[in-house]
Amino acid sequence: MAIYLDHAATTPMSADVLAAYVSALSVVGNPSSIHSQGQNAKRMLEEAREQVAASVEADSVEVTFTSGGTEAINLAIKGLWWAASAAGRVANSRPRVLIAAAEHHATIDAAAWLASSEGAIVEEVPVDSLGRVDLAALERMLGDDVALVSVLLANNEVGTIQPIDEIVALASRFGVPVHCDAVAAYGYLPIDFHASGLAALSISAHKIAGPVGIGALVIARAATLVPLIHGGNQQRARSGTQDAAGAVAFGVAATRAAAGIAARQTRLRGLRDRLVAGIHSAVPTAILRGDPVDRLPGNAHFTFPGCEGDSLLFLLDVAGFSVSTGSACQAGVPEASHVLLAMGLSEADARGALRITLGEDTTEEEIDAFVAALPAAVARATDAGLADRVVGART
Repeated sequence: MAIYLDHAATTPMSADVLAAYVSALSVVGNPSSIHSQGQNAKRMLEEAREQVAASVEADSVEVTFTSGGTEAINLAIKGLWWAASAAGRVANSRPRVLIAAAEHHATIDAAAWLASSEGAIVEEVPVDSLGRVDLAALERMLGDDVALVSVLLANNEVGTIQPIDEIVALASRFGVPVHCDAVAAYGYLPIDFHASGLAALSISAHKIAGPVGIGALVIARAATLVPLIHGGNQQRARSGTQDAAGAVAFGVAATRAAAGIAARQTRLRGLRDRLVAGIHSAVPTAILRGDPVDRLPGNAHFTFPGCEGDSLLFLLDVAGFSVSTGSACQAGVPEASHVLLAMGLSEADARGALRITLGEDTTEEEIDAFVAALPAAVARATDAGLADRVVGART
């Protein structure tokens, strides 16, 4: 049986969430219908919305359910930009969008679409060698022609936690709303939406032991954005029949995640530190990437000089370990991580990357087994011809 060490990609659904999901799936009724069965479904939906809101210290009216993190991010970036353009809030007729250079591709591609299709001016704020946003550069780039800033709460690949408070403070001086992609950090870092000053926050259920296919964009009461989807006005910023069962499962997962953050952080940090120390001992040439302290508690990201990340992943998979080279959204794409390149690594160094992410069910024995198997995999992955053979086998 494979040992699962890729919790950043998705998490196993917990038993209580699964039970709630199955039970809710048996309930008949459209939440928008006014008969008793429809209102029963609406009650379930709104109770779940309250649970999700509570998990990030927001109000239920601020939670718009989406199909997942990617839709939430697209809604935030495009919706805030459209709203700024329509209201004439910004000085430029082609408002600028500022995104961090090491963002998730949902952000990068949404901003790129605005540039190619809507005429937006997209600029990347540089990050340092640890993947942290350069605050001085951000301050220089801000102005009254900026529609929004979008930044990860914590990098989904290398785990570095961003200085969100400082970013929001800088942006607020120019009246610029900030969207935060908290998908990777949700359930692992405490989030207080009201205290943050954010305009919008993206989260997803399947990162916290919930189901795939439902997420949320938390939108501040004072924020204005234009919806992506029209037709029905079922939610403040999104039309369409709502997934009551998915919301119920999300609500259970959200309550569970928020209640256990402190204990989860402590346990995962201990496991992660054991893993990092073990890898450094087993493979002395391995280089830990991202901030060594201010990082997600369950994230360990390494580069292995001379190795091809895909080859190393393949060998570890054969040995019974599920890990990744980076974002699952880019899995199978044979190119160096844009995150590592933004951090200043060469393409050759960036290609030897491996991300190991831990979850609630990860054990010390599993970590020790991984560390024991790693040296042989690294040795084989340095074989000059192995990368070509692996790629050839997959094409």
